[in-house]
Amino acid sequence: MATFLYKLGRLSFRRRRYVALLWVLLLGGIGYASSAAPAPPADSFSMPGTDSQKAFDLLDERFPAASAEGATARVVIRAPEGEKITDPAAKAEVNQLVAALGKGPQVAGVADPYKANAVSKDGTTAYASVTYKVISTELTDKTRDALTDATDTTRAEGFTVETGGDAVQAEQEMGGSAELIGIAVSAVVLVITFGSLIAAGLPLLTAIIGVGIGVSGIAALGSVLNLSGTTSTLAMMIGLAVGIDYALFIVSRYRAEIAEGREPEEAAGRATGTAGSAVVFAGLTVIVALAGLSVVNIPMLTKMGLAAAATVAIAVLIALTMIPALLGFAGKRALRRKDRKNLKSRADSKDSKDRGLTKPGATHAQNTKPNLGTRWARLVLRRPVTVLLIGVLGLGAVAIPATSLELGLPDEGTSAPDTTQRKAYDLLSESFGAGFNGPLMVTVDTGGTKGAAAAAETVGTSLAKVDGVAAVTPASVNPAGDTAIITVVPTTGPSDHKTEELVKTIRSKASGLEADTKSDVLVTGQTAMTIDFSQTLDDALLPYLGLVVGLAFLLLMLVFRSVLVPLKAALGFLLSVAAALGAVVAVFQWGWLADIVGVDQPGPIMSMMPIFMIGVVFGLAMDYEVFLVTRMREAYVHGARPAEAVVTGFKHGGRVVGAAAVIMISVFSGFIMENDDMIKMMGFGLAIAVFFDAFVVRMAIVPAVLALLGKSAWWLPRWLDKLLPNMDVEGERLHKTLTLSSSPAADGEHEDRDNDEDRELEPVRG
Repeated sequence: MATFLYKLGRLSFRRRRYVALLWVLLLGGIGYASSAAPAPPADSFSMPGTDSQKAFDLLDERFPAASAEGATARVVIRAPEGEKITDPAAKAEVNQLVAALGKGPQVAGVADPYKANAVSKDGTTAYASVTYKVISTELTDKTRDALTDATDTTRAEGFTVETGGDAVQAEQEMGGSAELIGIAVSAVVLVITFGSLIAAGLPLLTAIIGVGIGVSGIAALGSVLNLSGTTSTLAMMIGLAVGIDYALFIVSRYRAEIAEGREPEEAAGRATGTAGSAVVFAGLTVIVALAGLSVVNIPMLTKMGLAAAATVAIAVLIALTMIPALLGFAGKRALRRKDRKNLKSRADSKDSKDRGLTKPGATHAQNTKPNLGTRWARLVLRRPVTVLLIGVLGLGAVAIPATSLELGLPDEGTSAPDTTQRKAYDLLSESFGAGFNGPLMVTVDTGGTKGAAAAAETVGTSLAKVDGVAAVTPASVNPAGDTAIITVVPTTGPSDHKTEELVKTIRSKASGLEADTKSDVLVTGQTAMTIDFSQTLDDALLPYLGLVVGLAFLLLMLVFRSVLVPLKAALGFLLSVAAALGAVVAVFQWGWLADIVGVDQPGPIMSMMPIFMIGVVFGLAMDYEVFLVTRMREAYVHGARPAEAVVTGFKHGGRVVGAAAVIMISVFSGFIMENDDMIKMMGFGLAIAVFFDAFVVRMAIVPAVLALLGKSAWWLPRWLDKLLPNMDVEGERLHKTLTLSSSPAADGEHEDRDNDEDRELEPVRG
C-alpha cells in the first residue's frame, strides 16, 4: 500500500493543477445540485418491527383523517385567580380561542375542551388540542404566527395560556456558529503547531472542501434517500474534525521529509506513502464504526451513520490527493521561515564542504535538546506502573456516574422552565396528573371485520383495573368499524420508570385480551415509542459492539502485525468511552456544571447516546492509535529496541497527535452552543471522549502498557503472520524499492542513501 500511495502522492504533486481543479469542480457541481434539490425531510423515529410502530402505522392507515403524522399543539388555558374555566364568561372566551385556532392555516381540526372532557376536576384549567395537516417542519411562519396571535389575544384578557406540542417547538439553527468556532480554534492550533500560515491553511482548506462536498451531497440526495437535516449535522461534525486531522498528519510528515533534505516532490510522495497509509486505515476504522450503526435497525441512525461514513471517505480521498497537490503549490514555503533558512544554510555548508572550503571534521551545530514528546515518553518509561495506575484509576473515577445512567428521549418536561412548552407541561401535570403528559394509545384491530367497538369496551374495562392506570377514555372507532383507539392515562409521568412497567404490564395482558376479543391489541403513543426506542438500542448494543470492535481489531492487526496492540487499543477505548458517559451523566443528568455547558434542565440521557458514542468515539480513538503507534511500529521494524520505538513514536508523532486532538475537541465543543439538545449532548460527549482518549489513554496508558510488554507487544503467531496480508503500512517495501532505484551508479554520486525512517531515528550527520 505504501508504494501505491507514494506513487499517487507524486502523481498528484506533478499534476497539481488538474487535481485541484477536479476537486473544485466536484464541489461546485454537487453544490449546484444541492441548491436545486427539494428541502430535506424531517427526522423520523420509525422503528420497524416494534409494537408501537405497528400500531402507529395501523392508525395512519385506518384513521387518515386524524393526521397521525401531522403536527400537534396543546393549548392549555387556566382561568384567572378565583374564577372557574366553566364560568359563562370564561367559557365564551375559550370558545373564541377555539374558533380562532380553527381558522389558522394548515389546521386539520381543533378539539373543543368542553366536548372532549378536557376540563380539570377543579374547574380551573382546560386544554384544546390542535391537529395540523402537515408535519412540524412543514409548518409555515404564517401558521405559527396564527397560533401565537390566538393565544396572545386570550392571554390579554387575564387568562394563563401556554402551548405545548411539536407545532410550537422553536426551529433549530443548524450549521451556524458551531462550525465557525471550531474552524477558528483549529486555525489557531495549526498556526502554533506549524508556525506557518501556508501549512496551517492547507488542512483547513481541504477539510472545508471535503465537508462541503459531503454535506452538499446529502442535501442533493436528501429527498431521494430521505436524509434529514440532523444527518448533515453529524456528517459536518465528523467530517470537519477528521478532515483537518488527516491533512494535518500528511502535511506534518511532508515537513519532516523536507527537513531531511529531500526535494518537495519526493517529500510529498514519501509523506503520502507513510502517513497516508495511516490515514487510510484510520479512516477505515471510522467508516466501519459509523456504517456499523446500520445493525441497530433504526432508519434514522442508519442514515446518519452511512452519510457520516461517506463524508469520512471523502476526507480520506482528499487527504491522499489534494494535499500533495496543494503541497506542490506551497513547496518549501510549508516550512517555518526559520526552518527554511536552516535548510538553506545546511545546503550551502554541504556545497562548501564538497568544494573543500571547510575544515576536515567540521560539523554543523545541532539542537540536541529533546522535544516535549520525547521527554514525556521517557518519563512514562521510567514510571510505567505509576502512570498506568493513575490513568486507569482516574478514568475509572470519572466513569462512576455512568452506573446511574437513565435513558430516555427529550420531552417538554426537560425544557427550560421559562419556555411555554415547559409551562404547559407543568400546568397539565398540576391539573390533570403527571401521567396526562404521556398518555398511552391502545389500538384494537379486529382484522377487517366489524365489532371493534365491543372489543374495545372489553379491553378498556380490563385495563382500567390495572395498577398504575389513572383513567381510560371511551374508545374512538373508525368508520369501517374494524379499528378502535383507547387512551390510557398513567398515574406517573412519561419518564417515570413505573410508566415503563405499566406498558410492559399492558402488553403482557394483551395476549389474553386478544383471545377474548379476537382482535390485535397494540400499545403506542409518544411514551410507548420512547420505551421501544430505548429497548431497541439496548438489544442492539452488544451485537453492534461486537461487530465494530471485531472488524476494527482485524484492521489493527493488519496495521501493527500484533495481537496485543489491537487488544490494548480496544480496552483503552472502552475505558475512555465509559469515562465520557460518566461525564455526560454528571452534566446532563445530575446537573453538574449545567450553567457553564448551557443545560437548561437536567434529565435522562438520550437513548441513542451510548450506542452513538461507542460508534463515533471508537472510530476517532483508533485514529490516534494508528497515527501514534504506527510511528513506533516503523522504528521497531527498522531495528529499534521496544523502549526506543516508544520514544521515537512520541518524538515524531506526539506533538502532532496532541494538536489533532485539540482541533477535534474544539470542533466538537463548538456544537455545545447549538440549541438542539441532541446536538449539544453529542458535541459535549464527543469532545470529552476525545480528550480522555487522546491525552489519557493514548498519551499515557498506551506507552505505559507498551513499556511493560516490551517485545511481547509486537508478537504475532507465525501461522497468523503468514495468513494476514502484509499491507506495508510502515513503508518497508517502499524503502527497499527506493533504495534499489537510488544507487550511486544511478546518479554518479557517492551519497549516503540511508532509509528515511532510519534518518529520523538517528541524529543528522554533518
